[in-house]
Amino acid sequence: MSIPTEPIGSLPRTPALLDALAEQATGLSEIQVRAVADTLAQLEKLGSPVLVDGDQAKPSTITYPLTGLATAPDGAVIPFADGHTRQLPRLTSGPFRHQVRADVYLKQARELTDLPVKQSVVAPSALSLLYPAQGIDGYTRQAFLEDVVAQSEAEIRACLDAGAHCVQLDFTEARLALKLDPSGGLLDEFIALDNRVLERFTEDERARLGVHTDPGADMDSTHSLDVDYAGLLPKLFQLKAGNFYLQTASESDPERVLRIVAEYLPAGSRVFVGVIDPLDPRIETAEEVRDRVLLAARHIPVDQLGTCDDAGFAPFADDTSTSRETAFAKIEARVRGTELAAEALGL
Repeated sequence: MSIPTEPIGSLPRTPALLDALAEQATGLSEIQVRAVADTLAQLEKLGSPVLVDGDQAKPSTITYPLTGLATAPDGAVIPFADGHTRQLPRLTSGPFRHQVRADVYLKQARELTDLPVKQSVVAPSALSLLYPAQGIDGYTRQAFLEDVVAQSEAEIRACLDAGAHCVQLDFTEARLALKLDPSGGLLDEFIALDNRVLERFTEDERARLGVHTDPGADMDSTHSLDVDYAGLLPKLFQLKAGNFYLQTASESDPERVLRIVAEYLPAGSRVFVGVIDPLDPRIETAEEVRDRVLLAARHIPVDQLGTCDDAGFAPFADDTSTSRETAFAKIEARVRGTELAAEALGL
């Protein structure tokens, strides 16, 4: 395929895995391995050129490194448009250390397939939200952030060394930052922190690094879709990454977003535009996806263009708002629609 296409990451957990999680069953790791194997097999069957493990073994895309860390449950609250919330843990003592690194998931997946596997990791900016406003005795915020940067770098390097096709930083808090602080100060802090990690990699290494952003996607709701993308995109493209994965399918005016992308996309970087809306229960047709890709190609050079889903389908393990069957049908539409667009462009 001459236009690359990739999943974002999370997929609905298998029924057996959901049952095991609900029952806190023994032998959970075996069930997770089977869920990963099934996910990889289904993506391969659909013709996906790049695979993901669907985050089947992660409790969430944010909290997977934290199990066993000294935390309390009363951390930052993320409100969603439908009224539900997600609450992050609060760090209670230092030093901050990843208890689980994403290369563990990657190595497991690569044992089950010979195709390229992409690995998503939590962005340092998201981890920065764990530190409480009142501080921690004997552990300054500056020391915490230095630990976050070191730990994030080590995790990304481990994934690259383990053969990841691409390592994707999940930066869903970017647009939310503008909602919490419309002045842009918080977003600037997030960008600067993430760049402290990205700048530690060579240009060749950054060609295998990507950043994904969306307005949140949990239980068919968002946390910041009402925030104008125009305030985010120019700053987002300051990140030192070779690839950017953007939610665009669910935008009310996707062409406006594409015009902004075309203006600020750095030379040599690739943007994967979202052509599938995971929050929409309707399954897009391949022709609909084709037309979305062709619209993007009017504004973005084809050699800098790729396609993706707007977001993961189940970033939290308990999110059953989309069925596994629907998610795979949508992914198939993305793969086939991208192929149709490439043919229409004569590629």
